[in-house]
Amino acid sequence: MSASTPDLSALIRERLPPALQALVPPPCLLDMQGELVDYEDGRELRMRFPVLPRYRNPLGNMQGGFIVAALDNTIGPFSFLVAPPSATASLDTQYLRPVTSADASITCRAWLVERTRNTLHIHAEARNEAGKIVVLAQSVNQLLGERVPG
Repeated sequence: MSASTPDLSALIRERLPPALQALVPPPCLLDMQGELVDYEDGRELRMRFPVLPRYRNPLGNMQGGFIVAALDNTIGPFSFLVAPPSATASLDTQYLRPVTSADASITCRAWLVERTRNTLHIHAEARNEAGKIVVLAQSVNQLLGERVPG
């Protein structure tokens, strides 16, 4: 990260109720070794995730669930930056091509399509190192207001 790259965890913590701040960054993001690439306030977030050998399926490609987890680990933080707290109500994905063992990482991008009173509509994509889209996703996140999920 460059000196101009914001501290994503600090930005999210500032916007969360105190009871939720201790879980930022969440263990699932730390486990996947997500790295901030770029953040444009309220518009989009890009994260990079390594394609680790433990994520491979029997064909040697990154298992689809791990690709979706990387997308979810991009959509989730982005949703909290836009309007915390929220919870995923739906996450639809379309697989376009495999992430092969030749790919060292994938880059996920999430952007806001629409915000209503109660929901965020977010689109996302994952790209391989050649810049080709491998997965498209659409998420609806339910805004929880000031309530803390329990």
